[in-house]
Amino acid sequence: MRTLLILLIGIVAVWLLARYCPRAHRRPAAVAFTLVWLLACGWNLAIGLSHGYALGEELAIHAVLFVIPVGLAWWRLGRRVPPPS
Repeated sequence: MRTLLILLIGIVAVWLLARYCPRAHRRPAAVAFTLVWLLACGWNLAIGLSHGYALGEELAIHAVLFVIPVGLAWWRLGRRVPPPS
């Protein structure tokens, strides 16, 4: 359940960034989101390990927890802004 909740938090955060971030700032927002999400996943990994889960189990889950929101962020936010005409 916690995995789905964290995944949902990441997807909602990307949606909020895509909705409210100005177009010119979306690429830096994607970079910032990637770094912040990496820290959040690392923190969650540390919690899982402290609760006795094996590193192999946690790495597989956290690969999904990291890749899906970050991939979505770069797909929605990482596009280049066309030059003004």
